[in-house]
Amino acid sequence: MDYRRWVGSVELVSLTDGQGGGDPAAIFPTSSADVWREEFSELLDGDGLVHPRYGSVALRSEGKLIVVDTGAGPPEGRLLGELDAKGVKRDEVGLVILTHLHGDHIVGNLIDGRPAFPNARYLVSRADWDYWTAPDVLDGNSAVQEQATPLEDLNVLDLIEGEFAVTGELTTLPTPGHTPGHISLVIQSEGERGFVLGDVAHSPAQAEYTDWSPRFDINPETSPVTRRAIFDRLEAEGALISAGHMPEQGFGRLVREGGR
Repeated sequence: MDYRRWVGSVELVSLTDGQGGGDPAAIFPTSSADVWREEFSELLDGDGLVHPRYGSVALRSEGKLIVVDTGAGPPEGRLLGELDAKGVKRDEVGLVILTHLHGDHIVGNLIDGRPAFPNARYLVSRADWDYWTAPDVLDGNSAVQEQATPLEDLNVLDLIEGEFAVTGELTTLPTPGHTPGHISLVIQSEGERGFVLGDVAHSPAQAEYTDWSPRFDINPETSPVTRRAIFDRLEAEGALISAGHMPEQGFGRLVREGGR
């Protein structure tokens, strides 16, 4: 099944909530429309638009079932159907890890005001929580108000800092730039390595053009620095990558060919 991968004894199940769409040169304002057409035509549709996936991933590690990010949510989102179709039972999920608090990663947190994963704790980095819940940022942000802050009132929220051990095989890693407290997830199991990227990158094009930052980045000066450091690490390790906005199932590896 192409939606399932293993890193050592850790199982990864790709989940897709839907797809977006837009002009790539508008999404990545420092990029070039000509370069998109000449070098990345396979990523474009007939109108020259890109359609990034809204992806999540479920992991099984040391007896725990974990979901990373909950998508853009209903009514358009299809995450609930994906969970059912791929054998991920919501009531068996013990942890939900949110890489950051952008709407397309959190709007599946709650259903009718109750946790979509009724037996789970929700993990958020303290740095991201502090940024998004500051009054001047929170004001007018309906996604955070409706899908993040209620987690605290429902007593299902845990704020984490630094490199937090989720299991003996999974550790969070601060990867700031896209948001101030953005986190990724490092997988090390039986001598193999993997990495849940979150929004460190949004397109395969950024493997070559690491300075291309989407307009959604809150700290666009920091995100390329983070991206280069993480990509260098993942290339050197040969790690399996799970990336929510990448095509197909979001799995891949960074390799160098022809100097690129």
